[in-house]
Amino acid sequence: MLADGTVLGPATPVTDAVRLARYGRAFTYEPPSGGRTVLVPVQGVAGGTAVVLVALSESQLYAGTLASSLELAGIGVALVLLGLLVADRLGARLVGSARRLSRVADRLAAGDLAARAEPSGPPELRAVAREVNHLADRIDGFLTAERENAADLAHRLRTPVAALRLDAEGLRDPAEAERIAADVAALERSVDDIIRTAREPLRAAARRGAAGPGAAARRGASGPGPTDAGTAGPGTASAAGTQRPPCADLSAIARERADFWRPLAEDQGRELAFEAPGGPAVVRADPAGLAAAVDALIGNVFDHTPDGAGLRVTVARAVSGGCLLTVEDDGPGFPAGHVPERGRSGGGSTGLGLDIVRRSAEESGGSLECGAASGGGARVTARFGPAATDRRA
Repeated sequence: MLADGTVLGPATPVTDAVRLARYGRAFTYEPPSGGRTVLVPVQGVAGGTAVVLVALSESQLYAGTLASSLELAGIGVALVLLGLLVADRLGARLVGSARRLSRVADRLAAGDLAARAEPSGPPELRAVAREVNHLADRIDGFLTAERENAADLAHRLRTPVAALRLDAEGLRDPAEAERIAADVAALERSVDDIIRTAREPLRAAARRGAAGPGAAARRGASGPGPTDAGTAGPGTASAAGTQRPPCADLSAIARERADFWRPLAEDQGRELAFEAPGGPAVVRADPAGLAAAVDALIGNVFDHTPDGAGLRVTVARAVSGGCLLTVEDDGPGFPAGHVPERGRSGGGSTGLGLDIVRRSAEESGGSLECGAASGGGARVTARFGPAATDRRA
């Protein structure tokens, strides 16, 4: 409708709302009959201000809204179900990882040190699983070191037991000598039982390590194994506060231990020869551990060769550094096709003697080699690393 009263389109009565819109104000209102009415003034029309009026009935106003509402409701329900599914999967992954980690912890608490957790789930649980595995490796390493030390201590008892047997054989009273010899034999059996008992868990752990690849490497890398126990010996603190590795004179210790065994060798008709270079042969090893290694090598000759079989103890300087300790005998040698290894001697013993020597050599940075002597007997060579001369080492 124009200002002069001209009506464009169907005739529309001039109401107060139309008159108000002529003043340039657009608005929407609800008429008494229902629906909606929209009025928009249009300026610049010839003859005055035009008013555009759009009127919608109640049915026109809500036509099609039901279908749109149902579509929006369906989309909302679908989004809620999708969110619940994603949350369920995330929760199941989180809870599953936590339950697996809990089962591994229960197995470790029950004494199964072979239990290991598979890192899975969120980064936090993967980090916890790795730390649990590291803790299990450390515990396994500590227990292994303790069992090794217990077996070592029991094995070292063989040296004083051998001295007791020698004293018993030197008694003048045959009945008294026989009684004491029987007691010494019983003591030897007890020592062997202690060694076997201490080493049985180690053999079981070795079998578990063979079943699971990398277990031995994890134990060696995580726990304070024999190396940690061996390097804790006496040392000299440097100016920086660190402790120097222990050192010992291999020539002096080997000579002293050979002299200790010489009376027993003479009693059994054995020739015990000793050879060492002039001057000290200092190696990186604890004196007590080095003496136990020499006793183990010499004691093996007395235990596994017949009376009268000679032996030779030789100390030499290695070309690559360090020193070599070699013990040869005139006995039958190692069994055919047998290579002595950890826990197996091939001679029906506990197999700990060579293990003690191997550990002492490896802790000093050396190695152990077993083979045949020139005369057909056994030949064992232990290489010990040189003593550290730099206090900052």
